[in-house]
Amino acid sequence: MNKSEMIDAIAARSGLSKAMAAKALDATTEPIIDAVAQGDTVTLVGFGTFKASTRAAREGKNPKSGEKIQIPEMTIPKFAAGATFKNRVADKGD
Repeated sequence: MNKSEMIDAIAARSGLSKAMAAKALDATTEPIIDAVAQGDTVTLVGFGTFKASTRAAREGKNPKSGEKIQIPEMTIPKFAAGATFKNRVADKGD
């Protein structure tokens, strides 16, 4: 599912217009992105937890030349699914 399909699904389930559904989706995702970018953790009970995580520096390989390169430490976003989400996926959406 892409963003456009998500907007269609939100509109269908909520009775909102597609324009309002797009605004609602952006109004939901932007604060999550902003909070995680600032190092905060966002927990939506039953859905999951978004947080920033540090990936350690490591040695990698340039796929073109095969030469070893040093990949620096970086902060990345992580998502851990909540119990309701996990159970629904395990039950294959039933």
